[in-house]
Amino acid sequence: MDASKRVAKNTGILYIRMIITVFISLYATRLTLAALGTEDFGLFGIVGGAIAMLGFLNSSMAAASQRFMSFAQGAGDTLKIKRIFNMSMLLHIITAFFVLLLLQIAGHYFFNGILNIAEQRMAAANLIYQFLVISTVLSILSVPYEAIITAHENMFFYALLAIIESLLKLAIAIFITKSHFDHLVCYGFLMASLSILLLIFRLIYCHWHYSECTLNLRKYFDKQLLTQMTGFSAWSFLGSASTMISNYGQGIIINIFFGTAINAAQSIANQISGQLGVLSVNMLKALNPLIDKSAGAGDRNLMLKATLMGSKVSFFLVMALYIPAIIEMPFLLQTWLKNVPDFAVIFCRLLLIRNLIEHFFYPLVSAISAVGNIKSYQTVSSLITLFPLPISYFLFQAGYPAYSIYLVYIFYAMLASAIILLYSKKHCALSLINFLTNVLLRCGCSFLLVFSISYLPHYYFDYGNLRFITTLVLSIISYLIIVLFLGFSGEERSKFKEILAPVTHKFGRRKCLP
Repeated sequence: MDASKRVAKNTGILYIRMIITVFISLYATRLTLAALGTEDFGLFGIVGGAIAMLGFLNSSMAAASQRFMSFAQGAGDTLKIKRIFNMSMLLHIITAFFVLLLLQIAGHYFFNGILNIAEQRMAAANLIYQFLVISTVLSILSVPYEAIITAHENMFFYALLAIIESLLKLAIAIFITKSHFDHLVCYGFLMASLSILLLIFRLIYCHWHYSECTLNLRKYFDKQLLTQMTGFSAWSFLGSASTMISNYGQGIIINIFFGTAINAAQSIANQISGQLGVLSVNMLKALNPLIDKSAGAGDRNLMLKATLMGSKVSFFLVMALYIPAIIEMPFLLQTWLKNVPDFAVIFCRLLLIRNLIEHFFYPLVSAISAVGNIKSYQTVSSLITLFPLPISYFLFQAGYPAYSIYLVYIFYAMLASAIILLYSKKHCALSLINFLTNVLLRCGCSFLLVFSISYLPHYYFDYGNLRFITTLVLSIISYLIIVLFLGFSGEERSKFKEILAPVTHKFGRRKCLP
């Protein structure tokens, strides 16, 4: 199958997955907030955030393992893939041990002076922390399997597992609303159990379907490969660790100055951001193996083409959802949650703006990683990632409002983007003029036009259903027209028609059947 068609097919599968899971997840969050209450929901967000931040670690390590596997697939080396899998397992066993040790030490300090948690809920918070530590260690051990699934571009199983996860989370949310146990402890235990169950599914599936999932550390031990993977993963980890500290640090600083009630607003913002950005993340998940395999096969031209198109499509995918969401955020949160935490609206809007800036550049980071020379980039990137935390702390000490931290991170996103561009030019031979004119300018102008048109109903209608529907309709119509004719070039539109031709042909043929 042609590479572009394969990416389009995988993105389509993940799009269907997104449609199903987003609505289930948002409804489950509404039930969970109602069952736990604002304070306990914020408490779970700040305690669970200490563990959830390790999702960045897992993503980074999975990307590192997947990069080596896809690279070997691009070079056609089957034996090396088995060695990569075994060395990846060994690396993650060692990592899981150190993470377990680190979390237990960190937990002592979290619950003895750092976190602002009411005394009567301290025991519950400690219990939830231990539940989540166990699931985190097991999830680290599953990273090589996640990498195998992604390297094989098996997005159907990935999507199926995500749908199952969403349905089980909904079941948990319904259960705790009716449970007579402590809702917070019950929720933490069931969420940890769910992660363990999903890991078991993943392990069984990979060993059943993929021959390279043969665990024999002695037979496939490769010291040189282990050294290469350790070095690459170490530099990837440096970037992920700084991101983890930065993201979780936001919650801690907000907790210190404003308490768990404002942490609830932050949790809502993260939920909205995660759900609305999932399509773009899925598209990148489908695109990354192509970037890595192109680099492995020595086809730098295809790698750059895929990267530039990925940057543009990544932005346009989130833009379609972000524009009506930013404009109608008060209506959306009121409809979704009923009791909206303070600061939730402005937190959500500012976080989405930051995400829009960052989505331009995610594929470029994948290209830098595919080339493999990441030491210098990760060092510089990691340093600037930590700057917003002390700046935000001093702003809060000076009496600035809670949302100031999001403004600081928007400025950081712009600075980080400039650094990504410079390293893409240096290591990937990216043409800055081509990127700025064909990607940044087209996307920026498209966003401003669609946003301006979508905002018009605010001048003619009052808050409510009619204004929301009118905004949504205008946003969809203007988006389709402007993105198609301004966002994409004529050559890109022709490529889309070529990719969609088999689908439209099949659909037309079915319509003609008697």
